[in-house]
Amino acid sequence: MRSNTTVPRHVQEAKQTARRAATNKWVALLARLGYAVKGVVYVIIGWLAAMLAVGHGGTTTDQRGALTTISGQPFGKFLLVIVTIGLFGYALWSIIQAIFDTEGEGRDAKGIIARIGYAAVGIAYGALAFGAYQLVAGSGSAGKSSTSSTQDWTARLLHLPFGVALVVIVGLVVLGIAGYLFYKKAYKADFKRHLSLTGLNESMRKGAVFAGRFGYAALAVVFTIVGIFLIVAAVQHNPGEAKGLDSALAELASQPFGPILLGIVALGLIAYGIYSFVEARYRKVG
Repeated sequence: MRSNTTVPRHVQEAKQTARRAATNKWVALLARLGYAVKGVVYVIIGWLAAMLAVGHGGTTTDQRGALTTISGQPFGKFLLVIVTIGLFGYALWSIIQAIFDTEGEGRDAKGIIARIGYAAVGIAYGALAFGAYQLVAGSGSAGKSSTSSTQDWTARLLHLPFGVALVVIVGLVVLGIAGYLFYKKAYKADFKRHLSLTGLNESMRKGAVFAGRFGYAALAVVFTIVGIFLIVAAVQHNPGEAKGLDSALAELASQPFGPILLGIVALGLIAYGIYSFVEARYRKVG
């Protein structure tokens, strides 16, 4: 007699599909390249902001601005080809994480939210990869800045019934993400469970974890600013108040002690880029 605890065949097949997708060597290679490219992008963003903070040129920019910076370098088109492949790889890996639950998030409410987050990241980096491809092909720019995009969809939401409430909810969700980054990533450092650092000595392991904590804290600051200004945009019914990464950094620079605040966050973004390099080498992919 067959046991009631026998795993259904379709569930077994789904798990096997997930295992094959997550452990495929080409998927793993693309994922690791994606982490490395993400690191380059954030180091550029942080470096440009740091230069602005210390008064040596620089600017506040976002991921698409970083792509434009890369395209202006010697061999920029060649570098952008690698960047495009890496961004596509990171987008693909994020979608695999969402669909096949390679991180073991589960199917409860918390796990589903996490997997939706992976899917959102995959879509965002897929769009960024397309922007990089456009630069390579010479068929356009890298796309709208994060601030322009945020203001565009904020304006669309505000024109919907209950639009103000919708934008407030989005702002609260972004603030929730900021809180999650502060607590779970920066404070608790739960990202360590995804790393295999046994090949590193103690000081290098501590450095890798510090880079992750500092980097996630900087991202949390940015998300906090973005979330607050989304709520401001809703209350004032003015999409022009909404901000993306580039404007969030500019907002920091405009505050009292702005250069210091911007400099700290800029260093944090550089640290996040360095942590992404650590992920490229030591993350448990699959």
